[in-house]
Amino acid sequence: MLNKKVIVVLGGGVGGLVTANELRRLLPRQHTVVLVEKNPYHAFAPSFLWMMVGDRTPASITRAVRDLVRPDVDVVHEEAVNIDVANRRISTTSQAIPFDYLIVALGAELAPDAIPGLSGEAHSFFSFEGTQKLYPALQNFTHGKIALVVCSLPYKCPGVPHEGAMLIGDFFRKRGLKDSVEVHLYTPESQPMPVAGPQLGEAVKQMLTSKGIAFHPLHKLISVDSQNHTLSFDSKESARYDMLIAIPPHRAPRIVREAGMTNPANGGTGWVPVDRSTLKTKHENVYAIGDIAAISIPGRWKSDVPMMLPKAGVFAHVQAEIVAQRIVDEVNGRTPKAEFCGAGYCMLEAGEGLAGFAFGDFFAEPSPRLELRNIGRAWHLGKVLFEKWWLSPFGIKRSLLRSIINLGGKVMKIPVKA
Repeated sequence: MLNKKVIVVLGGGVGGLVTANELRRLLPRQHTVVLVEKNPYHAFAPSFLWMMVGDRTPASITRAVRDLVRPDVDVVHEEAVNIDVANRRISTTSQAIPFDYLIVALGAELAPDAIPGLSGEAHSFFSFEGTQKLYPALQNFTHGKIALVVCSLPYKCPGVPHEGAMLIGDFFRKRGLKDSVEVHLYTPESQPMPVAGPQLGEAVKQMLTSKGIAFHPLHKLISVDSQNHTLSFDSKESARYDMLIAIPPHRAPRIVREAGMTNPANGGTGWVPVDRSTLKTKHENVYAIGDIAAISIPGRWKSDVPMMLPKAGVFAHVQAEIVAQRIVDEVNGRTPKAEFCGAGYCMLEAGEGLAGFAFGDFFAEPSPRLELRNIGRAWHLGKVLFEKWWLSPFGIKRSLLRSIINLGGKVMKIPVKA
């Protein structure tokens, strides 16, 4: 009989849920799979944009974590407070959990306090609670300037600021307030989704222009004056606003920083460096996946700054499957062969039931290769179908996913692996 192993997954987001389910599906039952997630309910982040404009209710995009994982996954609803990689132990608020393998899938932490004046002033659709507050605020807004600001890099889901701006514009168009409300998007980036290259960036700019969104690149926010409703930018003129919606700065959660797992030299972001193919950290049998992981890709932002893989749920999902398969192979005495290939996609909501579809190879040399398909209703429908699958009870997920993937492969004409 194999020695009993304990595999601990930290975090119940996309990466954590997929990892726990895959490990439990593939491992013999004498091994233990533990999922540590402080929140008993999982909120589906891609649907925050729809909740922001009233197309979803909070209840419709949340599910109990217990319902989203296999029955024989041990779920611990406590906050993890310490990672002891040397002694292979996780401490929660009430217990210590030893591990043989650890997968860190804690995502990114929002840090509005990093920008003077931002906390308490800005709305945001980057958290469940923030989105709940934003919807009534938009309902009560009838005229003036909305400033949607990307505060710093990196941030989750490169296309989300542009989606958010277009959905907000569409929200006011439907209410007959198109001429009364201005929507301005400010970002420190030189173009939309710069990792995707100039061609895709130009296509997204045209989408924004067609929706009446004012796009302001190379605007790095340094402070907010809430009394005078003014934004101050580095080397740019200040700008006034009537409503501020921010994508706050991101950082690795405190528990990971204190464990010495992050690399401050990695662009100053403090994310966890991993091998891009295996997702291994520098610590034995410890992996990091999803938003918390730092993965270099071909190309450079500047001569001394390497490009990094974007932070997005689609990558967390695939990385989770890779890590689970590698651990299963090791436990079963096989040589792990599964590797993360760097492919990814996203569906860009444009309002009016339309969306674009971007697909790319982020490990391509000498730089990532991406393309944007024409805007259409099929891409929006694909996003809706994925939402329904993700939030469905575990029992029906797998067969439904096969159908969606196979259909998607035919419609999108991209290689898929069911």
